[in-house]
Amino acid sequence: MTGSLRFRPFGTTVFTSITELAIAHEAINLGQGFPNFDGPEFIKQAVVEAMAAGKGQYARSAGVVELVDAIAARFAQDSGLPINPLDEVTVTSGCTEALAAAMLGLVDPGDEVVVIEPFYDAYPADIAMAGGVARYVTLRAPDFRLDPEELAAAFSNKTKVVLFNTPHNPTGRVLDRTELEYIAELCLRYDVVAVADEVYEHMVYDGEHISIASLPGMWDRTLTLSSLGKTFSFTGWKIGWAIGPPDLSKAFRSAHQFLTFATATPLQWGAAAALGAPDTYYEDLTLAYRKRRDLLSAGLADVGFEVFVPAGTYFMMADHRAFGQTDDVFFVRHLIQTVGVAAIPPSAFYSGKDGDHLVRFAFCKEEATLSEAVDRLSALRA
Repeated sequence: MTGSLRFRPFGTTVFTSITELAIAHEAINLGQGFPNFDGPEFIKQAVVEAMAAGKGQYARSAGVVELVDAIAARFAQDSGLPINPLDEVTVTSGCTEALAAAMLGLVDPGDEVVVIEPFYDAYPADIAMAGGVARYVTLRAPDFRLDPEELAAAFSNKTKVVLFNTPHNPTGRVLDRTELEYIAELCLRYDVVAVADEVYEHMVYDGEHISIASLPGMWDRTLTLSSLGKTFSFTGWKIGWAIGPPDLSKAFRSAHQFLTFATATPLQWGAAAALGAPDTYYEDLTLAYRKRRDLLSAGLADVGFEVFVPAGTYFMMADHRAFGQTDDVFFVRHLIQTVGVAAIPPSAFYSGKDGDHLVRFAFCKEEATLSEAVDRLSALRA
């Protein structure tokens, strides 16, 4: 007898099959969200030095002190909020673990969780594992702006948590202050906790990133999640963290200690070194990714896609219907098999059928890789 799945495996199943197809066809991978280049050498050297110094045993469950200090200092600089590192910062095995710990620590069976979609595909799974019930609010093309009436309709006295991502994967939308104030007002009205996934916080090209925890009344009811991987191009290291007031951090840690207990110790020392990078590192990161964004968006538009140029993240959405297809999974397979470029079908990020006409490309690749991908995609014009 097998146990029943309480969450949809569709996203993972499709992504795995597409990845295998891409490998078989030697396709350029603009699907998965990891760079095809490495992060800075000084961060790797810090890990080597930590291993050489014998720092290979269990870390403090909530994180190496030097790392939580660095996280608190960076967040305080960016948000203006003073943070107590020991009580209000918890290091996790990537933001994916942080999301699971947040849902398991905060959501009881039957509680409702408002989710802004399209979503990172772990969101519904984590809610289901906690026994929660997801209520979806959809961002729609072309502007992917949050609708305040739809958002308000999703909240009720059963709502425990609102879960959202900004800057937003996969749309590239950066929620502005007005949209965050919509969320905050409802959280205060219904006594709801906000779980803000901010892993792309340093990849903003238009507008500004605002942490909802910095809005009036929201620090006491917000868990802010982020990670090392996106900003420093070490997605495989899986170093993430959660920042929040002591009561929410305590609930979060009650789940974290039984998920991973502690995260890889030498990598935490590398993360502490990374967060000591000067502000120029973040400025250069933004400039480099803006250049990649503009290269790919112009190329896709020239080929014939309707491109929704992202304000943040390293993803962009495009409408593929000009090429005669209405199903995103079929279209992505067609891309791989006929022109040798892999993308992601974003319908897996929706609870309904809203994403079928879209395709998601990742531009966290070297410029030469993006140029070659555009050259291959130009075959679609013919």
